[in-house]
Amino acid sequence: MKPVHVRILIGLAITLFFVGHAGQRYRVGFIEQLDSIIYDARLRLTMPGRGDPRIVILDIDEKSLGELGRWPWGRDRMAGLMDKLFDHYRVAAVGFDVVWAEQDRSSGVEVLDALAANELREAAGFRAAYGKLRDKLDYDGMFAASLKGRPVVLGYYLSSEAQAVRVNAIPLPVLPKGAFEGRYAPLTRWNGYTGNLQQYLANAAGAGHINPIVEDDGVVRRVPLLAELDGAYYESLSLAMVRAWLAFRDMAGRAPAVAAGFPPDGGTGMEWLEVGDLTIPVDERAAALVPYAGRRFSFPYLSLADVLAGRVAPEQLKGKLALIGTSAPTLSDLRSTPVQNVYPGVEIHANLIAGMINGKLKRQPKYMVGAEVLLLLVGGTVLALFVPRLPALWASAVAAVGMALITALGLAVWTEADTVLPLAASILMAAAIYTMNMAYGYFVESRTKRQVTEHFGQYVPPEVVDRIVADPGRYSMEPKAAELTILFADVRGFTGISEALRPEELREYIDAYLTAMSGIIRATYRGTLDKYIGDAIMAFWGAPIEDPEHACNAVLAGLRMQKECEVLNAKFLARGWPPLRIGVGLNTGNVRVGDMGSRVRRAYTVMGDAVNVASRLEGRTKHYGVGILAGEATRRTVTGVVFREIDRIKVKGRDEAINVYEPLMPESELDGRMRDELDLWGETRKAYQAREWERARRNLERLRGMQPESRLYALYTERVDALLRAPAPAGWDGVTVFEEK
Repeated sequence: MKPVHVRILIGLAITLFFVGHAGQRYRVGFIEQLDSIIYDARLRLTMPGRGDPRIVILDIDEKSLGELGRWPWGRDRMAGLMDKLFDHYRVAAVGFDVVWAEQDRSSGVEVLDALAANELREAAGFRAAYGKLRDKLDYDGMFAASLKGRPVVLGYYLSSEAQAVRVNAIPLPVLPKGAFEGRYAPLTRWNGYTGNLQQYLANAAGAGHINPIVEDDGVVRRVPLLAELDGAYYESLSLAMVRAWLAFRDMAGRAPAVAAGFPPDGGTGMEWLEVGDLTIPVDERAAALVPYAGRRFSFPYLSLADVLAGRVAPEQLKGKLALIGTSAPTLSDLRSTPVQNVYPGVEIHANLIAGMINGKLKRQPKYMVGAEVLLLLVGGTVLALFVPRLPALWASAVAAVGMALITALGLAVWTEADTVLPLAASILMAAAIYTMNMAYGYFVESRTKRQVTEHFGQYVPPEVVDRIVADPGRYSMEPKAAELTILFADVRGFTGISEALRPEELREYIDAYLTAMSGIIRATYRGTLDKYIGDAIMAFWGAPIEDPEHACNAVLAGLRMQKECEVLNAKFLARGWPPLRIGVGLNTGNVRVGDMGSRVRRAYTVMGDAVNVASRLEGRTKHYGVGILAGEATRRTVTGVVFREIDRIKVKGRDEAINVYEPLMPESELDGRMRDELDLWGETRKAYQAREWERARRNLERLRGMQPESRLYALYTERVDALLRAPAPAGWDGVTVFEEK
C-alpha cells in the first residue's frame, strides 16, 4: 500500500474517533476540557461588559462590615432595611443570596420569656411592662412581618451529601413528584437542605435555591433552574426572582407557573422551561448557561451600609430588582467563573436573571449533537483525502483554513443564533490529521532541532537546551523585556588565595569551586549560567525557560552555594589550601535578555538596572559581614525563606534607596534561638530608624552577646556610638550611601 493511502486511512480513523466522542458513544476528558476553554473564550470575546441596569446588587461589602459589624446583622436592622427599600426607595423586588437559618437571640427575648414564665410570673408589674415591650424585642417576628405582602424572595442551600441534614423550611416544589414520569430528565439530585426559619418563609413571596453547578475544572458555567429533591422539583433563586418580576410586571399578583418543554419529535431530553411569556433554554438537567455580562462589578453595586444610612439617591433603586449578597472575601461567597477566577456568587444570579428577562440565554439543544457529527464527518473526510496529497506548505495552509472556518462557524452560530456548537473535537481532529501527516516529514523537525541545539547550546546549559528543543517555536534568541532574578557570586580575598597557591593548585582550586557552584545553579535550581568573570559567577533565572519561581530558586541556590563552601573547605583544608568564602548578590527586576553583543562576539545575556544592583549588592556583602544580600524586589517575591532586613542603602549609579535583606534559611529550619535573635534584631532596626539610640545600643549589646563574631552587629554598634557622640542631622533618613562599586 502506498504511503499516501496509509495516511488517508489513518486520517479517516482519526475522524471516526472524534465522531464517536461527538456522538456520545464515549466521552474523552481532554476534549471536554478544551470545549470548556473554547466556550469560555467565546463568552469573554462577546460579553457586552455591562449588566442590565434594572438589576442592582446590594452588597454586604467590607465597608458595610466595618460600619455595621460582623455578619449576620440583627433581624431588627434587616426589618428596617426592608422598610427602607420598599417604602423609601420603592424597589420592585428583593432577592436574598443569603440563608436565614438561625434565630436572632440578640435582644434577650428568650431569657425574658423564661423569667416571665418562671421566676417573675408573680410580678404583675414586670409582666405588664414586658407584655408591652415584647413585640419590639421579637426581632425575628419584626423581620418576618417586614417581608409580608412584599415581593421578597429568600435563598436556601441544597446539599448532595449522602448524610445531608435537613434544617428549617424550604418552599413547596414548583413541579410535583412524577412531573417528568416517562421522560428522560436527569436533573441534579440533592439529599438535604439548609432552609430559612419557617416564619420568614411563610411571609416571603417565594424562595429559591442558590446552588450552581461546579464543573470538574472548578468553574461555574451553569445553574440548575430546577433541582430534584425526593422526586419533586424546586426552582433556583434566579428563576423565583423572574417569576416574581413577571407577577408585578403583569399586575397579576401571582407568579406564573413553571412548565417544562421537550422536543416535539418524541425526544426525551428537556430543552426549555416556560414561565409566563418567557421561554428559557435549558439542558437536559434543566440547567441554564449563565450569560456573564462581564467581569465582576458589571452590575451596579451599592453598599448596604450606604443604603441603610440613606446615602443612596432614590433613583438608583426605584423600580429595580435588588439582590442582597456579598463581595466580601471574608464571607466566602466567591466563585471561579469563565470571566474571572474570583467572582461574587450574587452576581451569578444577577447575570442569570438578566439573561432570562432579556431572552439572552445561550442554548445547546440536542440537535447540536447531530450538527457536530456532520461537521466532523465532512471536515474530517476532506482533510483525510486532500492533506496527504499536498506539499507541506499547502497542507499547513489547508489545515489552518479548515480550523479557521470551524472557529468562524462556531462564533457565527454563537452570536447570530445564541447557540453553542462544540468546536473542540473538530479543531482537534483537524490538528491531529495535519500532525499525523507532518510526522512523515520528521527529518525536517530533526534538522530544526539540531539548529536550535547548535544556536542555544553556545549559551545555555544542555538540560535547558533539551527543553527548548522539545518546542523550538516558543523560544527566540531575540532580545526581549522580562522580569528575571540575577545572581552574582565572588570569592572573598582572591588575591591572597592566588598568592598562597602554586599556579597548578590555583587552577584546581578554581575548577573545584566553579564546578560545584555551577552545578548548583544549573542542575539543582535550573538557572542559566551567564558567564565567569575571573573568579566571579553571573547567573540568572526566568529565561530562556519561563520560571514563575525564579526569585525563590535563585535565593535557594545562593543558600546552597554557601553550604557548599563548607563542603569544599573540608577538602581544601585536607590539602593545606586556604579556606573559601564567597559573597552572593541577588536582585529581581525587569531587564533585557537575549542574544546581544557585537559583530566580533555575542552572548545570551541580560542587561539593565536590576543587573547592576545585583552586582553592587554582592560587593556590599563584605561590608556587612554577611554571605548573601538580596534586593527588596526579591524579598517581596519569595516565600518559605527566612530573611532579615540589613539596611536601607543607595548604591553607586542609582539615586533611589532600596532595602536590602539577608536570606538565612528555609522557614522549616528556623529554631527558637534564631527566632529570638531575629525578633531582637527587628526591634533594633526599628529603634535605629526611630533615632532611639540608647534602646538600639542596649539591644546591640545583647545581640553581640548572642553572636560575638558578627560583623553586622559590630558595624551597627559603631554607627550608634557615632550617632550618640554626634547626633544625626535633621534630614537624616537612615539611608547608607555607597560611592564605591
